[in-house]
Amino acid sequence: MFRYGQDIGIDLGTATVIAYIKNKGIVLREPSVVAVDSNTGDVLAVGKEARRMLGRTPGNIVATRPLREGVISNYTVTAKMLKYFINRVCGKFIFSPRIMICIPSQVTEVEKKAVIDAASQAGARKVYLIEEPIAAAIGAGLDISKPCGNMVVDIGGGTTDIAVISLGGSVVSSSLKVAGDKFDEAIVRYIKKKYNVMIGERTAEDLKINIGCVYPKIQDTEMEIRGRDLMTGLPKTVVVHSSEMLEALIEPAMMVVDAVHGVLEKTPPELAADISSRGIYMTGGGCLVDGLDKLLQEKTGINVMIAQDAISCVALGTGKALDNLDVLDAKKRK
Repeated sequence: MFRYGQDIGIDLGTATVIAYIKNKGIVLREPSVVAVDSNTGDVLAVGKEARRMLGRTPGNIVATRPLREGVISNYTVTAKMLKYFINRVCGKFIFSPRIMICIPSQVTEVEKKAVIDAASQAGARKVYLIEEPIAAAIGAGLDISKPCGNMVVDIGGGTTDIAVISLGGSVVSSSLKVAGDKFDEAIVRYIKKKYNVMIGERTAEDLKINIGCVYPKIQDTEMEIRGRDLMTGLPKTVVVHSSEMLEALIEPAMMVVDAVHGVLEKTPPELAADISSRGIYMTGGGCLVDGLDKLLQEKTGINVMIAQDAISCVALGTGKALDNLDVLDAKKRK
């Protein structure tokens, strides 16, 4: 069935792509993974199906994540992935949809252009960009139009975006390439060093989600994992405890805390006073690592809150920003 192209908001994340359609809400949530046939260049699978192939493909099939550290690392594959997702949420349409896409706060003009071009190639009529912390603040339900300071820490898969927002724009912002992926890498390194066992990205992510923590837990939990013994080359089973996860994850977690500290140092005094009374809001999947809010609260002395539905905050904010597309278009025409 043909229909007019809808307005779509896309959180183009390093780990997950979330799509929001006006008046419908979130309609798609898929891992940003693409499986490509290296001989022909054909896309074989996208999303969940492709994620299952990570680390398990034969020589001619490559399962990759086309976004690294919040920006496009493989332009062609990103355009194909976007096209697949847009077609999936829109079906067939006469007029191409208008699309709003989130980008990290400190990206270069070249990186911005890559996102716009990839979305245009995927079938967008018009592409708008919105900074992730601003979208996250809107999605978390903060009123950013007032002259008072709100601090948002958005921890995604590839980047951590920190911003102090007032009157609808970011006053001080910082983007750090330490986020969920770096937590996974720290776990892989730790298990390799301590147990001499090599584990994959997916196993590391399971450890992070199930027993990962960055603040001492009252009760130590454990999880059994399997990997390859580097001495014998044979499969090996290891039992890992949450106290070990604390050792593995504290370094990247402290880098995030230091970045928040750095942004607070640059914040104008009036806005700093607002943040002190209103608190810091955390969004994004990375902020769900157990104890990260407690660690940040202890180190800054400011109340820290995790937003409701933290993973979808950026997509929801993008969706709410879609309502102002006509205003943006009118401004451009003027």
